Amino acid sequence: MNDILLQGATLIIVLLTYAAIAIGRVPHLRMNRATIALVGAASLIAIGALSEDEAFAAIDIGTILLLAAMMVINVNLRLAGFFDVIGRQVLSIAQGPQMLLAIIILMSGILSAIFLNDTICLMFTPLVIDVTKQLKRNPIPYLIGLATATNIGSTATITGNPQNVIIGQASDVSYLQFLLYLSPVALLGLFICWVIIIFTYREEFRGSFSPIVLPEPRVYRPLLHRTSLVVIILMFAFLVGFPIVSSACVAAGFLLISRLRPTKLLNLDWDLLAFFGGLFVVTSALEYSGFSENLFRLIHPIIAGGVASMSVTTAVLSNIISNVPAVLLLRPEMQTQQDWLVLAMSSTLAGNFTLLGSAANLIVAELSAERGIHLGFVEYLKIGVPLTIATLLVGIIWLSYIA
Repeated sequence: MNDILLQGATLIIVLLTYAAIAIGRVPHLRMNRATIALVGAASLIAIGALSEDEAFAAIDIGTILLLAAMMVINVNLRLAGFFDVIGRQVLSIAQGPQMLLAIIILMSGILSAIFLNDTICLMFTPLVIDVTKQLKRNPIPYLIGLATATNIGSTATITGNPQNVIIGQASDVSYLQFLLYLSPVALLGLFICWVIIIFTYREEFRGSFSPIVLPEPRVYRPLLHRTSLVVIILMFAFLVGFPIVSSACVAAGFLLISRLRPTKLLNLDWDLLAFFGGLFVVTSALEYSGFSENLFRLIHPIIAGGVASMSVTTAVLSNIISNVPAVLLLRPEMQTQQDWLVLAMSSTLAGNFTLLGSAANLIVAELSAERGIHLGFVEYLKIGVPLTIATLLVGIIWLSYIA
């Protein structure tokens, strides 16, 4: 295959892969984002867009290991009943709809900063639905609050979401620096989220109700105590500057050595790990073909225009091809610590723009549908659009003067 045909075929495969990932499926085929990324990667290797060795070299093992290690920790916390304990105890103190929403937003936002945001949505969506049904409330604003807050809260840390994991591996920004610079954006964003939802659903948030009575959660205390101790030590290691990947892997390895309750590796999100592996290869094919260089030459004046222009560019790209591919595509253009922080902030907050903007949103929508609750695309936009614009503006102002 000559060079022109090869470049053309590479571009077509990459664009089709990105489009399918953005949509989340392929018409008439039973494919998810993971299989789409893997098929795209295999196709690029098959046509010679990059060699097998180049494909292996493209996969960032550090990112994959960090994601896998955090999944092991999350699985142990779930098996121990940690999320049930936290969720039910915190929600039980709500004495009115406004307080209930505030608790859901704050709880999911903070936990998403510590653990992967997708995990929080998986654990708390059924709980939020149960609580709102018990109280005979409209579940939609609370579910939107859960989804958007997990995205906003995950902005604060390197381990909060998959795109931040990539940035943490590719940049020299430490866990503590990341937290200090972006946690104010996340905290103010959570408040803005609460205000916008209450303003949009004014009728829902009038009045009060009796404290919620929830059944006692099922807890496996030996595993809960052991895993909680490991998480505390791991957070300390992150904050004092120990290597993030090595620390997480040591913590996960310690939890795999157990006489208490075995951690089945089948419980890990293998689809997400496969998705990342395939996506690394697809993005590298663009770099080997020279398309990335040409693209960056076109958009460099915009990106170099400052925090605002870079944020808008990243947010738009994140909503076109999804935030993880956007981060991988823009990664080579990042030069300074501020660039990396802006990329993390804008790619994450952009995920709240539409229901399709992040995996966390889709998880909430899909789990809700299984329980007979329809979270519609247009209904979500009423919150997603103003919330994304407002939080991005906060992030732009903050990072323009602080980072």
